[in-house]
Amino acid sequence: MSHKFHIRLAQLLSLVFHPLFIPTYGMLLYMWYMLSRAPQLPGVYVGITVIGTFVLTAFIPMMLILLLWRRKVISSPLLTEAAERTTPYVYTTISYGFWIYFLRFTMRLPHVWFYIAIGTTVALLLVTIINRRWKISAHLTALGGLLGGICSLALYYAILPLWAIVGLLLLSLLVMYARLLLNAHTPMQVVAGYMLGLLCTITPNLILYHA
Repeated sequence: MSHKFHIRLAQLLSLVFHPLFIPTYGMLLYMWYMLSRAPQLPGVYVGITVIGTFVLTAFIPMMLILLLWRRKVISSPLLTEAAERTTPYVYTTISYGFWIYFLRFTMRLPHVWFYIAIGTTVALLLVTIINRRWKISAHLTALGGLLGGICSLALYYAILPLWAIVGLLLLSLLVMYARLLLNAHTPMQVVAGYMLGLLCTITPNLILYHA
């Protein structure tokens, strides 16, 4: 396969597993698990939770990024320039704050999700701060956060979803390779991003679990 094909594949992976989509993927996995445990779970509840997550963590931030691009505040909606990421990231963090409220007080999901959402938002805030000096990988931060979320849910429900953990680790390696192939980050930046996302989402629930 040609180098051009590999580049296109790396671009596709970067798009499909864009950081803004990861919370929605995580919520879909969670709802799939809950439906397997409780088939009587109302479809409306599942739909509202997933759609609400998508709107607050993906749709609204994307619209804000496009607005900033149209007004020439940023040069690309892909946020390729590290110096231009601060404003979009701040707006996204605010939208994630509303997501925390939505999950805990509107949909009343278990408290484990409250801490996962807080950890995800803290990770995004830290990426915003770090990115002013160093281009840490938001893609890998999001995937690390997803792994931390799955591990947190595994602790909460006393399960061991090996298929999900192994599958996510393999996917993370693919996305890591894609980001390196595109010269978007250095190896240290993708590893640091992954560890940041993992620690931010799993630490609050580890503390809660052992409290």
